[in-house]
Amino acid sequence: MPSPAAAPRDQLEQEMEGSPGRTPERADRNRPVETEMEGSPSLERALEVLLDGALEPIVDMVLLARDDAYEARAADGWVRFRRTGPGPDGYEVIDCDGVEPLADRAPERFSPLAAERADLHPHRSRNAYPWAYDHVAQLFDHPAAPDLCVLHSAAHNWADQGGHLGEHGSLGVVQARAPFVISGAGVRARGFVPEAARLVDVTPTIAALLGCAPLHDGVYLHGQDGRVLHDLFDASARRPTTVVAFLLDGTNANVLYDMARRGEAPNIARLVEMGTAFEHGAIAGLPTVTLANHTSVITGRLPGHHGILHNAWYDRRRGEQVITNSQATWPWAMRHLVDGVDSIHHAIHRTWPDAFSASVNEPCDLGADYSTFDYFRRGDVPPIPKTPDGLPHTTERFVRPSKDYSWSSVVDHMGTEQAVGIIDGVYRGSAYPAPRFLWANFTLTDSAMHEGGPHSDIAAAGVRDSDARIGEVLAAVERSGRFDETAFLVVSDHGMEETDPSVQGDWDVALRDAGLRFRDEGYGFLYLDEA
Repeated sequence: MPSPAAAPRDQLEQEMEGSPGRTPERADRNRPVETEMEGSPSLERALEVLLDGALEPIVDMVLLARDDAYEARAADGWVRFRRTGPGPDGYEVIDCDGVEPLADRAPERFSPLAAERADLHPHRSRNAYPWAYDHVAQLFDHPAAPDLCVLHSAAHNWADQGGHLGEHGSLGVVQARAPFVISGAGVRARGFVPEAARLVDVTPTIAALLGCAPLHDGVYLHGQDGRVLHDLFDASARRPTTVVAFLLDGTNANVLYDMARRGEAPNIARLVEMGTAFEHGAIAGLPTVTLANHTSVITGRLPGHHGILHNAWYDRRRGEQVITNSQATWPWAMRHLVDGVDSIHHAIHRTWPDAFSASVNEPCDLGADYSTFDYFRRGDVPPIPKTPDGLPHTTERFVRPSKDYSWSSVVDHMGTEQAVGIIDGVYRGSAYPAPRFLWANFTLTDSAMHEGGPHSDIAAAGVRDSDARIGEVLAAVERSGRFDETAFLVVSDHGMEETDPSVQGDWDVALRDAGLRFRDEGYGFLYLDEA
């Protein structure tokens, strides 16, 4: 069993009980949250401002829930729809006018890389929004959902808010599309396939692949939104005894796959050859941002259902801002989960109570026996190099001029050391058993693709460095003698899209000029009549 360096898996859950930040779960997902703003003058005036043609270059559309239905409104048209049943396809259109903003929901749009590069930052009329109705609706199931959710255009560059050349957060397919590779023991070796899934499908699929006991038919986690992707399994092969999963934060799927095909990401290419890669990716839930979708992958729930609603949002009931995606808040972010959420770690322990699971550099560590962030909760910071100087798998050209590239290189080196140490059986002088499940989060790809855009040299360097770190972990699995009984996963939390530096602006300015009072959290979550 784990050494004293690893906290009991229920420690965080015990700490969370009665926490003032704990969010109660909505019992009824079939009705949007009622807000005080429905039909209010502030809401109507805000819509008028946001949908003015002057803001169309930066505002893709505006989302809201009212009268037991959901709306997506753009400058040239709108649609109202409602739930008719469970699942991502259980919706019907009530009414629409002009151009339906969510009409194209094809997940294959702008895939492969050549198709994306042929139409960088597409206008809404050419964009696609996979599973859009469900991804809009789930957001408004949460009691702290905003009055209005503003989706920025594919072209919008956030330079005036400290943004980057690469962006995400919206529903457009390039920003929502995460890479998804699964391979190794128990997995069919199909290579690249022209298919798509959703990020919430990942954990139920892993649980089924490992042989976890279901709660009931096809359901492995409480409140699960995803489904098991049975077509990935090789029925003639033995199940894996271990799953090793890698999350490459903020990675453009087309770029990663192209580099793997061209030999620039040889370890990813090896995993694709051993298994299956979804060319059209795994689609993130709204908002397509970091911690909301890290949590979705690991819990099998969409952001509005697990409670990590955004990287930042506003809790009207408590009159306070909630920030989850920062160095200061990561260790305690899971306090904001709604009641009843569990994770892949819980699914494993329900089946094998003595199994050991590890969460490396991952804020959503709910139920893990070993967690990097448990060190921080205990005030015991693991050894982090002060600089990237002399570290393996660091591209010198970028670690010196780029603070973000430098910092992410250091953090990912630390994570690699932990993952390798756990698989080798010893880390920081403490012994560990063979993991049933190991999750390793790498951050460099997000930093690099933000800074230069996904099609830049710095982005390619971030993929190469991250691929090499994955190679270190694969080598550790080989040393353990368990490679043939291990399944591997590569995924991300969202995609990354090239922006247009000439398309800047801030809708907050127009709203303030119109005399509106509001909070804009996480850029795009508008809470009206709030200071």
